[in-house]
Amino acid sequence: MSVKKFLFKFSLILIVFLTLVERSFSLEPKEFVQSVANEASLILTKNFTKEEKVEKLESIAEKTVDIRGIGYYSLGAHRKNLSDDKKKEYLNIFEKYFLKSFSSRLAEYTDPKIRVDSQKKLNEKYTMVSSVLLATKEKPEVKIDWRIVTKNPEKPLIIDVVIEGVSLAKVQKEEFNSIIQSNNGDINALLTSLKEFINK
Repeated sequence: MSVKKFLFKFSLILIVFLTLVERSFSLEPKEFVQSVANEASLILTKNFTKEEKVEKLESIAEKTVDIRGIGYYSLGAHRKNLSDDKKKEYLNIFEKYFLKSFSSRLAEYTDPKIRVDSQKKLNEKYTMVSSVLLATKEKPEVKIDWRIVTKNPEKPLIIDVVIEGVSLAKVQKEEFNSIIQSNNGDINALLTSLKEFINK
């Protein structure tokens, strides 16, 4: 085979490979949510200890959730009053709090089945994905909507989960604000509360 033919074939292979790679990362939000749900469900059905499930679920969250974005949203207007060092401290504590809260609650489920039904583009930055947590003998069907950050189509991220019309991010924001307000606007009261949860 001549050098020219070899380079031509190599170029074709490279183009096909890059196209496949691009497609694999440019998931539609609907496909993204279904893949995340399937991955989590697979972990929960395996014969892992609760600690192992928590560790694996945390790993999924780190890759698929905009934890930083949720953290800043949850802080609301109080963010403006913080120094850069305090913001870093808060985000560090919030990430640990979020991962523990997310994974420990989800680990209680044994075999969740989520069916993703549709998606609606809200604007250039966000898409809402509608799904249903299927009913079991013990639990009724639950409607779940996922707000997905789509600023970078190659890396969609979950920014909020809305369960039966209730935004978890909004509830958390209200809870954080209540803690800060009841302590004369002191952010340290919130940090102490988050640390207590982390260390339980």
